[in-house]
Amino acid sequence: MALPSHTQSSISSSSSFSYGFTHDVFLSFRGSDTRYSFIGNLHKDLCRKGIRTFIDDRELKGGDEITPSLFKHIEETRIFIPVLSTNYASSSFCLDELVHIIHCFKESSRLVLPIFYDVEPSHVRHQHGSYAKALDDHIEKFQNNKNNMERLQKWKSALTQTANFSGHHFNPRNGYEYEFIEKIVKYVSSKINRVPLYVADYPVGLQSRVLKVNSFLDLRSNGEVQMLGIYGTGGMGKTTLARAVYNSIADQFDGLCFLHNVRENSAKYGLEHLQEKLLSKLVELDVKLGDVNEGIPIIKQRLHRKKVLLILDDVHELKQLQVLAGRLDWFGLGSKVIITTQEKKLLDGHGIERAYEIHKLNDKEALELLRWNAFKNNKVDTNFDDILHQAVTYASGLPLALEVVGSNLFGKNIREWKSALSQYERRPIRKIQEILKVSFDALEEDEKNVFLDIACCFKGYELKELENILHAHYGNCMNYQIRVLHDKSLIKIYWYLGNYVVTLHALIEKMGKEIVHEKSPKEPGRRSRLWFHKDIIHVLEENKGSSQIEIIYLEFPLSEEEVIEWKGDELKKMQNLKTLIVKNGSFSKGPKYLPNSLRVLEWPKYPSRIIPSDFCPKKLSICKLQQSDFISFGLHGTMKGTYQVRMSILGENSRNNFEPLDQKLMA
Repeated sequence: MALPSHTQSSISSSSSFSYGFTHDVFLSFRGSDTRYSFIGNLHKDLCRKGIRTFIDDRELKGGDEITPSLFKHIEETRIFIPVLSTNYASSSFCLDELVHIIHCFKESSRLVLPIFYDVEPSHVRHQHGSYAKALDDHIEKFQNNKNNMERLQKWKSALTQTANFSGHHFNPRNGYEYEFIEKIVKYVSSKINRVPLYVADYPVGLQSRVLKVNSFLDLRSNGEVQMLGIYGTGGMGKTTLARAVYNSIADQFDGLCFLHNVRENSAKYGLEHLQEKLLSKLVELDVKLGDVNEGIPIIKQRLHRKKVLLILDDVHELKQLQVLAGRLDWFGLGSKVIITTQEKKLLDGHGIERAYEIHKLNDKEALELLRWNAFKNNKVDTNFDDILHQAVTYASGLPLALEVVGSNLFGKNIREWKSALSQYERRPIRKIQEILKVSFDALEEDEKNVFLDIACCFKGYELKELENILHAHYGNCMNYQIRVLHDKSLIKIYWYLGNYVVTLHALIEKMGKEIVHEKSPKEPGRRSRLWFHKDIIHVLEENKGSSQIEIIYLEFPLSEEEVIEWKGDELKKMQNLKTLIVKNGSFSKGPKYLPNSLRVLEWPKYPSRIIPSDFCPKKLSICKLQQSDFISFGLHGTMKGTYQVRMSILGENSRNNFEPLDQKLMA
């Protein structure tokens, strides 16, 4: 959508998706061939229809060199119509014009509509006939000048590319010129009158991403049918990007359809409804379908010869792709199908090889977007600099978060900003939470549990260690669940210093923690997972534990490490505690009781020289007690068989050697 004039020039947008064009049509032609005949009539009819058409009068003024102002007119035009007549290539002016037209097409994918006026397209494409003679004349004139020879190669390339576009061929001896002109004007009108999709009030960072997506597409009219995926985390701007791409290339297609919210609408109305909507948009067919199997052959029959642009937004099941865009041969040559999804695996399952992963905004882009939303311009009092950077850090490059935070704090003073950001850190903004939570809600129960484990306790863990902990905690291998979370863009797995590491976006992490928090907002001791050191201190010192607690992960910030004052038997209430990891911190005394439900025990510098005598875990699989100073474990013989079949690890730095226990643990 075009921005108000006072803001448009300041934002990182492009005319290809903001529609800020000065001219609708630019006519490129050889005046001596067509100015006072075909071009004159075409120009008059275009203007009569209200189509803003630029026609150059250079030949009336004289001059051989193309001027900067003419380049500017080309750049400010939406549709280019080069009229390739017999003597078009004899004009270096025309050829330079054409080179710049192709440059603009490559930059922003605008429509190039060539008219082959009394020439064969193949003569233009391969430079035969009058085009070969014209180029030979230029070569002779250039006299092997290196710069001019490079210019010649650009001319040839531009002619070939132009001839590869879908155009119109007119032979004055075989038809009426006025009928041909009517056809052209009608076609151009259909493009000009199309209403672009709304993209964003402030399209910061979109231009580079639109160009990147378009670079994946072969936009020649007779090119191959392509399917392209745009995937990434919720709230990252996939739909916004898809709308911008749609606007930038829509003029080149004979049929257009943007199906919004496929996930939501298929659940509400059924896939048959989406098939009906697709057919209505692309071929104006009003049909009622009994089931999806009726729709598939109709889509194939009606679209296989039509060049269409189809956007399927927020797809989350393979079935949706299978019934809306099952195969490439459903669509005509040059058609493009673009799918937005959070699940890369879904694209792979449909055989879609081209995929663009949308990444978060960089800090500069994030700051700009926040400024526009919070202040409605990009000029801000320098007193806000620090608090703005805090807000950018909170949003972690997520466009949705930047827009919501900026809009919420519009017109607020610095004190109100600080108060709001402090609140956001404690409790995520509901609007952001709801959008991010859509993917979580679609998970299976075991996948939800693994996600909450990672979000609350295990962000930043090496993949192998995480797999081991989860296997021990659940008693089953959870690698599949980890993969599902990765495929749904809920977590990231990246290579770092020789290991795969698991992480996730900061706001998705907050979303996971909020889900656990909401189960018991006021009493941490009734939550399934404890990770915030102050909550753990409260539960242990006030003896507020319960059987709901399954994981305790204690890690003090270095500047806040303190001694936990407890009696030592507070873990008795936690009969379902399976994982206890204490990374640091001091305890007033060692534990007098450890739950036998434990499967993972990691406690370096364990605060006692003995293990409680009644600690007899049947399923303890991981035991890390590095840098501890034991004199006795006090374990009963009943544990021997258990440890022989489970993996246990005694820390390498333990200062005493207990050979009998070692044999039990490592047998």
